[in-house]
Amino acid sequence: MFVLLVTIVIVLFLAMLFVNLYFRAKVLRAYRDLVRTDVDFSAAQILSERRMEEEVVSAYPLHAAAIRAFGNNLRRSIRMATVLLVLITLFGGILMWYRNG
Repeated sequence: MFVLLVTIVIVLFLAMLFVNLYFRAKVLRAYRDLVRTDVDFSAAQILSERRMEEEVVSAYPLHAAAIRAFGNNLRRSIRMATVLLVLITLFGGILMWYRNG
């Protein structure tokens, strides 16, 4: 059981690392395109899908696809990293409890 829990924690950590690197590359690529075209936005606007559509996309309609891709990838990356971090913490806690019990 101990080996299984350690394996799960290691696999989840590697998954979080892979997800982070994958989405970081996608987010940076989209961000680079937006910076080149002088699209201006705040973090609050990008993290809120409603505000992004109302304020940023309406101000820069020619770059709507890049803005949406950037926002979607950023939000998805944060969401997946949060879930994986919670799972790692949960299985790490179970591992500590199992080891002490």
